[in-house]
Amino acid sequence: MQRYHVPKSARTLTLLVAAAALWWRPFRIAVDGQSMAPALHQGDYLVATARGRPRSGAIVVVERPDRPGLEIVKRVRAVPGEIAGGRLVEAGELWLTGDDPARSTDSRTFGVVARSAVRGVVRFRYWPPARFGPIAPPPA
Repeated sequence: MQRYHVPKSARTLTLLVAAAALWWRPFRIAVDGQSMAPALHQGDYLVATARGRPRSGAIVVVERPDRPGLEIVKRVRAVPGEIAGGRLVEAGELWLTGDDPARSTDSRTFGVVARSAVRGVVRFRYWPPARFGPIAPPPA
């Protein structure tokens, strides 16, 4: 009887990858709408991680404050200590906008968002293959 063994280095790598996945808790997001154009388009598929600190310019998945249960994808425009929407963003708050203001319902409509409403930070796009990779920086 022939036995197949996985080399110790491969087992170690597998364990490290599994531990990283458990720590970062990645999840998939499908973009629905054009509010984040030109960075994101309808039908883009993204990977976000539940761990991570949303910084100014990052794209996040957040529960919409005025519609519980609805998750939206927006860009962080202001973090605590910065001014947005004519007010100072305080600790535990974020100011979020879409990249296409004419098509976006965001903090200009529903105000600041609690940091606790953030479900994850978007890391990269995996579909369509021609646009695979990290997300483009915010438009100027």
